[in-house]
Amino acid sequence: MSARHQGPDLAIHASVWVAPSAQLFGKIAIGEGSSVWHNVVARAECQEIRIGRITNVQDFVMLHVGYDVPTIIGDFCSITHHATVHGAVLGNACLIGIGAVIMDGAVIGEGSIVAGGAVVTEGATFSKGSVIAGVPARQIAERDHARANRLNAWLYHRNAQATQRGLHRTWDGPEFEAWRDAKRAEINADQDL
Repeated sequence: MSARHQGPDLAIHASVWVAPSAQLFGKIAIGEGSSVWHNVVARAECQEIRIGRITNVQDFVMLHVGYDVPTIIGDFCSITHHATVHGAVLGNACLIGIGAVIMDGAVIGEGSIVAGGAVVTEGATFSKGSVIAGVPARQIAERDHARANRLNAWLYHRNAQATQRGLHRTWDGPEFEAWRDAKRAEINADQDL
């Protein structure tokens, strides 16, 4: 870990991969097997940021807290490129699309998807299995994506492990396809929980 992700308030599981360019400040906890990718910024000057296990925070994501509310991200979540999560709660197995913004006090239910570019306004609450899109964001469908979202999280877990070894083409070839098929079967039987 570099000076950009050290401090008395950081509680990062030893199995977490944090990219050298990520910047983590304040009270932050990150669970087992998660990954924090290139140019992520996470700041918790008050409250806290908690990230569950096997969750990925992708390139250029901004995580921040509200003055009165923490940022809580569940297990098996994917926070994709350029998204902002600001003082919100994300249930387990959520996928937050590219460039989405989730504001203070918002709650996204387990197994949900927030579409790329959506803006979830302050205090908005969405139930389990919501498909959320638009500016301002609203629920456009209801369908539990928990298993598909868990597979995406496992893909990033595999990618982070490979990246640590200097391998950057882990989602290609017959070995990968066999791994993905086996992991999908494991997830469909809920053996990954």
